[in-house]
Amino acid sequence: MKKLFVMAPLFALLVALGAVASEVKLEGVKCLIAGRPIAADKAADYKGAKVYFCCGNCLGKFNKVAKPFAAKANRQLVETSQAKQKACPLSGAPCNVSVEDGVKIGFCCNNCLGKYNDATAEERLNFVFSDAAFAKGFEVNKAREEFLVEAGQPGHPR
Repeated sequence: MKKLFVMAPLFALLVALGAVASEVKLEGVKCLIAGRPIAADKAADYKGAKVYFCCGNCLGKFNKVAKPFAAKANRQLVETSQAKQKACPLSGAPCNVSVEDGVKIGFCCNNCLGKYNDATAEERLNFVFSDAAFAKGFEVNKAREEFLVEAGQPGHPR
């Protein structure tokens, strides 16, 4: 009987892990360091979610110093459906206009959209997905975040 009480929570944890993992969309996702297709088993905890890499070398680079890759990692969280947009990443206001740039990005007004459209590709990435912009405009899906905390595995921002 004691084994049943021990095994039941473990089984529930595994079922929940499967449900959370199934929400992540990895098809077509590229390594944020090398730009090659990712390997699902090469992942790092990041902001209560996971970012994926093509190989152990890229994973190691990210684990060593993640800050230079923050904007790309934040974008990958959105691309893999682990984070969703909640507001304009430039102003923090509700979104009224949007653009598709590999992922759908909303802005509060044509002024913010214009700044984005006038920027270079690298500036666009930082406008929308820098840590400051990400904090204003996006949130990691709560179901995954709550699951990780309950499982005793809180993600850690880098």
